Amino acid sequence: MRSRRPAPLNALRTFEAAARHLSFTAAARQLFVTPAAVSHQVKQLEAYLGLPLFQRQHRAVVLTDAGRALAATLGEVFGHLDRALDQAMSQAAAVLRVTTLESFAAKWLVPRLHRFHRAWPGIQVRIETGDAPADFVHDGLDVGLRYGAGGYAGVHAERLMDAAVFPVCAPALLLGPHPLHVPGDLRHHTLLHDRTAVGRPGVPGWADWLEAAGAADADTGAGPVFTSAYLAQEAAIAGHGVALGIGPLVADDLQRGRLLRPYAQTSENAYAFWLVRRDTPMPTPAVDAFCQWLRDEASNERASVR
Repeated sequence: MRSRRPAPLNALRTFEAAARHLSFTAAARQLFVTPAAVSHQVKQLEAYLGLPLFQRQHRAVVLTDAGRALAATLGEVFGHLDRALDQAMSQAAAVLRVTTLESFAAKWLVPRLHRFHRAWPGIQVRIETGDAPADFVHDGLDVGLRYGAGGYAGVHAERLMDAAVFPVCAPALLLGPHPLHVPGDLRHHTLLHDRTAVGRPGVPGWADWLEAAGAADADTGAGPVFTSAYLAQEAAIAGHGVALGIGPLVADDLQRGRLLRPYAQTSENAYAFWLVRRDTPMPTPAVDAFCQWLRDEASNERASVR
């Protein structure tokens, strides 16, 4: 075998970041160094290999064939390394990073989380909210909870709960001059809109629900529009109008009497709530425990609404 000097690991890590971003500047931000330091590390690696890894162009860099092949291999190698380190660290610290939507965190996950902490006091859960695609390897995430149509690539995903849609309102609206006896009564009330339902095939909005309920004469263009289901739901609780509730997100408020469901009519939803995790044969015990707890909580909720 041909002998060679030990591989420059820092240069390899720097090159992998630069190749993933196709930018020395972006790699520098990730690694907390200067772009000049990234350039120096890449040149050191190219000198070690004796071949170019990037083609330097005006204000851009492009991978060579050799650079592309090395970057693909390093992505897998560092991914395995990060997972191994995460698993080792989880045995000592048992910290779980969970990414989810603000609406789901506020209205479903957080109100139940005390039960997980009671069952697993040695596991610390850190919740991060957002709806961007989750990069489990490079962002150090353990579990994702998403609202969507499924088909998530590169991860293990399982359907956690359906997301049926139906109107909800504050109890006071049933006592006013226009109580909600039939769907047509909605024309006397403010409809609260969730912008995240717009433009998503199979996700019902007010026009879909009203048409299915036989009350298509209501004005679906009027009423305030909110950036999340959570905000629309809070507006309904405050008595500002009628919102389209998403089943799991309104369950607690319905149970506590903060919201009422004036009509039994339900619209099916092509979107659901999904449990997403790394597609790896070596999940940590903490991840397994949290995922099983989520399944149990979802199952208990389904049983309670039957």
